[in-house]
Amino acid sequence: MTDNHPSVGHEESDVNVGGIFIFAVGLLVTAVIVYLLVWMLFAYFAGRETRRAIRQFPLASQQPPTPPSPRLQVNSREDLRELRAGEDAVLNNYGWVDQDNGIARIPIGEAMKLTVQRGLPAREKP
Repeated sequence: MTDNHPSVGHEESDVNVGGIFIFAVGLLVTAVIVYLLVWMLFAYFAGRETRRAIRQFPLASQQPPTPPSPRLQVNSREDLRELRAGEDAVLNNYGWVDQDNGIARIPIGEAMKLTVQRGLPAREKP
């Protein structure tokens, strides 16, 4: 049983698939063209900036100078061991800092013991 109501209607034609497809292809082509134009614009600006930097700062385009020889550390572990041995010798042995003025250094362990025995200097209370 079908009811025919004159006030109720429905779509008489289908969706235009061809028009939607043409619109999508046109949108895709437009997006690709815009992408290529922006890419070319960035390439142009990058090249222009590079040329300007070379004109303003000619030394910036050259290779950085190499340091004087010797440039390589042949045995880094041995170098570090020697450095630490030298630091330990300074920290753990007696020696002169300035012999003319009578300034000497003492081992750090002894300095800590003397600090504990004598205390740190403090200001006198007024």
